[in-house]
Amino acid sequence: MRFDLTDLQLFVHVLDCGTLTAAAQRSHLTLASASERVRGMEELLGCALLVRKARGVQPTAAGHTLGQHARQVLAQMQQLRGAMGEFGAGLAGQIRLCGNTSAVREHLPLAVGGFLLQHPQIALELQECTSSEVLRAVREGLCDIGVAAAPEDAALLTGLHCQPWRADPLVAVLPLGHRLAAQVSVMLEDLLDENWMGLPRDSALQQLLQKQAMQLSGQWLRTQVQLPHFEGLCQLVGQGVGIAVLPLAAVRRHAVSTGVVAVPLADGWAQRQLLLCTAAPAEPPLPVRQLRAHLCAVVGVAASA
Repeated sequence: MRFDLTDLQLFVHVLDCGTLTAAAQRSHLTLASASERVRGMEELLGCALLVRKARGVQPTAAGHTLGQHARQVLAQMQQLRGAMGEFGAGLAGQIRLCGNTSAVREHLPLAVGGFLLQHPQIALELQECTSSEVLRAVREGLCDIGVAAAPEDAALLTGLHCQPWRADPLVAVLPLGHRLAAQVSVMLEDLLDENWMGLPRDSALQQLLQKQAMQLSGQWLRTQVQLPHFEGLCQLVGQGVGIAVLPLAAVRRHAVSTGVVAVPLADGWAQRQLLLCTAAPAEPPLPVRQLRAHLCAVVGVAASA
């Protein structure tokens, strides 16, 4: 299968415009050339990609699938151009780092600062994912380093080089006068009927909480407010609006100023250990090894070989 980028871009323009004429104009091609390219793609694939109608064209099922993949390829090429442009601007390396919510929003920004100051010619791309997505991204080569909560199923670590990085327990964030504020620990089941404050629904931590709530009760948590910042959530909890579950490290920083109490969650899944992961058995590039060693030194652990 030999499509060039012009073919793919043209086909995306066809889907967006709905006519070959408009797509040809947007692609800076003649109508005859655009038609020939589409016909060539159909002959190569052995199936129709478009249904010609009086007022334009519509994609077939095959055309719809091709359009989805074409958009992905074009987006990746745009990212590649950007990355290569950064090298041309004087960068010596680029590292892709994926982490779960707690890692990206609480631990990693502080942990990588010293490394970036020491290596000003290395660019860092930091992306938030669920822990399972982090492990998959490392395994598939979509990121260089991953920080994820240790999974219950050890088989998910197959093909990865992982080492403990730091403890990251989750706690219930309660206002001072809450009925459970003086408890040594609580279970998520004790909190299901509360009014909840949470991170955006697409955040890794929020997805984890909703999954656990659904397993316990068959229902989603009643989340009244969603905010992207730990401090804002603590402020709302401190005013008695509702409760939240957040990483202990984040609550410690904001507890005094917002008037909240951190009560440990006794659920096993909340006793999290963050893992530092790279692909195995291949040795990562030097910048990746340097960042991994720096992250280990920040928390006082030795980087394993």
